[in-house]
Parts: sequence; structure tokens; C-alpha cells
Amino acid sequence: GYYTQQNAGKSNVCIDLRAEGGAELIRRLAAEADVLIENFRPGIMKKFGVAYEDLKSLNKKLVMLSISGFGQEGPESGRAAYAPILHGESGCLQRSAEWNEQPVTDLNLSAADTNASLHGTIGLLAALRVAELTGEGQQIDMCMLDAFLATDDTSHVGLDGVRYSSAGGLVWEGVDGPVLTAGDFRWVWKQLHEVHGLKDQAPENADIPTKRSFREAAINRFLSSFNSRTEMYAALDECNLAWGDIKTVAEAYDSPTAQHRGSSVAIDARDGSTRRVAQTPYRFSNSDSGLEPDAVAPYRGEHNSEVLESWLKASHHEVEILFRAGVLLKENRTEEVRDGKT
Repeated sequence: GYYTQQNAGKSNVCIDLRAEGGAELIRRLAAEADVLIENFRPGIMKKFGVAYEDLKSLNKKLVMLSISGFGQEGPESGRAAYAPILHGESGCLQRSAEWNEQPVTDLNLSAADTNASLHGTIGLLAALRVAELTGEGQQIDMCMLDAFLATDDTSHVGLDGVRYSSAGGLVWEGVDGPVLTAGDFRWVWKQLHEVHGLKDQAPENADIPTKRSFREAAINRFLSSFNSRTEMYAALDECNLAWGDIKTVAEAYDSPTAQHRGSSVAIDARDGSTRRVAQTPYRFSNSDSGLEPDAVAPYRGEHNSEVLESWLKASHHEVEILFRAGVLLKENRTEEVRDGKT
């Protein structure tokens, strides 16, 4: 499920910040780290003594990414924020409802979360380069609202006070199901009219909305008239129109392109079965990347011993003490021993 998709191939160390010694363990790890990422509500890290100001004296090259809904400072910084909140606060949902002339509903994916994470990664890479050049790390204040607004390629319309007119894609009644074309309606009509001879049958004195409705009907009739979708695609290609199918997510992963690129990978689900998850989208010319088939989603605290022994040179005895003190936590699994090793 979701946890497997987001965590496959990662290591997991689970520390209870509320336990005595939890914050100190975070400080020890931060002293050895290049990057620390956190998305607590502003003020929580400071409360536990692990804010950037507390950590930079331990590691001057540390880069810390702090992701929050409304920024680390400001009039709304204390608000709780999840992706749906930012979908609404950013204007995204209102615009979609206006375009589609439908009631406001949320998106069916956590776009604001993923978007802030990707912008945060870009900021991290830039800060790491600065640290490499200057020897000084820094904190990055990534506001989810900022990230969503900055990624909105049509925000200029709202800022100019102009009404949003239509979405970018046009969905038509094609043969054996809908088909989508990209581009302004006027361009789509021009190409189909010039290449395939589609006629505007609207009354001569019709207004623009009426003429458009007649032209839309003509396009729907044309795209529904073919014997197969292959013929329909060829007709759209002939007039240089970009087209796409309306697919389910499963169909998208089974598409020729996704199959060719290995866009999904079947990994060990740790229950005797495998589970397909999204592969990373990067294809480097000189480097390996992505999940291997033997990747798994870690159990909570599964790598407590491995990471602490590697990073901090902690002994097995020290790890056991931290576990018994409640500083280290882990998921109970029959195939694991108590310190997280299998």
C-alpha cells in the first residue's frame, strides 16, 4: 500500500523524541549528517532542542530542510497543514470548479505534499552545493503554499484579475471511448477543418458560444465515426494534434512506454508475495538508479542497530540500552530480534 510505495528501499531508525535521551540521539546523528529533513509544525523542533540553531554548532555544514504549510514564521505559521488544506488555500480547487462549472471538490492525489517535497529537494541540492563551496550549511524554509503557488503555471491569470476560461485539455467522444486533445479549441478546429474538411453547420448569424457548440458536436461526430481507435489516432496525427487516452492508473503502468521504461517494479512485500510500486523516474546515462527487485519497505526501527553502529560506532550493548529506555522503538515482527536485526 501507501507505506510500501513511499518507503521501499529506505532504512528506518525510529526514535522517540519525547523519551529522555531521544533529542540527544538526534543531535548525535545530525552531527554526522549532510542533510536533515523535518516537517513538524514550526516550533516543535525548538521545543525538543533540535532546531537548526541547536544543531549547526555541532555540524557547520549541515543543511536542514524544514517543510511546513505556511512557513516557519508569519501570521499563519502555527496552523496545521495537510495536502487538501493547501489545495484549497492555493486557489487550485476554486479554479478547477470554475473551469468545470462544478461544486468544489478536493484533488484525488496529495499534490501539495509531493510538490513541496520536490521543491525542497531542489533547495537542498542548491544548499549542498553552497556548503561544498563555502563550508557553511543553512536552513531551508519550505512553505507548502509558496511551493504550490510557484508551480502554478496559470497563476498570472488570477493575478491579472481575468476569469479562467477553460482547461488545457479537451475531452471528446471518440470511437470506443473518450479521447483527449491538447491545445486551444480554435487551433483544434482549424486543423480538423483544414485537413479533414470538418464543416461549421451553425446558423450564419450565430453568436460565438453557439458556433462553438456546433463545432464541438462536429468534432465528436468525426472522432466517433472511425472503425477503430487506431484509425482515429492516425487522423489526429495527420493534422498534427497531440492526443491521449483517458486511462486508469493500472492501464498507465501497463502502457507501452511504461513497460519499455520499467516505470514500475515488483518488490518483495515481505508476506510471501510481491507488490508493484512506482519506479524512480530518473534514467542517468552513466549511473544506476532506482529500486532493485529485492528492495523492501522497512519495518519501523528495523535498522536501529545497523545505522547507529555505522554512524555513531555504537555498541550492540548501547543500542540495547536505548531500546530498553524507550529511546529507540521498533515494530514487533516474529522474524526480528529485539534490537531490529533479522
